[in-house]
Amino acid sequence: MNQEIAGIRINYSKKSLSETEVAADPISQFNHWWQEAMESQISEVNAMTLATADANGIPDARIVLLKDVSEKGFVFFTNYESRKGKELHENPNACLVFFWKELERQVRITGTVTRVSEAESDAYFYSRPASSQIGAIASPQSAVIPGRAFLDQQTQAITERIASGQDIIRPAHWGGYQVTPVSVEFWQGRPSRLHDRLRYTRQEGLLWKIERLAP
Repeated sequence: MNQEIAGIRINYSKKSLSETEVAADPISQFNHWWQEAMESQISEVNAMTLATADANGIPDARIVLLKDVSEKGFVFFTNYESRKGKELHENPNACLVFFWKELERQVRITGTVTRVSEAESDAYFYSRPASSQIGAIASPQSAVIPGRAFLDQQTQAITERIASGQDIIRPAHWGGYQVTPVSVEFWQGRPSRLHDRLRYTRQEGLLWKIERLAP
């Protein structure tokens, strides 16, 4: 074993997490932690790991950006024809993980995934900078391409069409997904690896069960 790696340790001690202090539902609790994370000026606070699996159960994970959260769930946008899009089509279940190391916190969200409406995808797509809109059109995300020059050529061709008066149109294969949570775990680092872990599990109706997990 590489002792240099194995010896890396941080003793977490900034905060605690108690059943008597958390909100009755995970979205309210997430919003509370989100506000504290925003106030802490964490770089790319909305960065989250998205874990998916294909029809055979082979897992995959990558970092995506949270773009909206409401009582309905957590929203991100991507290419529907990308690897993650194909996996979500085969297996519409996913896990999201936020790690805010500055606050010694993690949030894990497990849920079912559905596409957002066309109107929601349009609204977000057209709110993006023109360069990002062009990039979404130019890139066949996750497909094998011959080289960087391919992307440059695609981008240049689209840019020239727009300069000649053609409108930018959101591609039908690009849009949003919503992760509707069935369980949400809040993790607060504590000393000696005896971390606080509280898990919300969806019950009948709008109720949530809160349980403490061993670290």
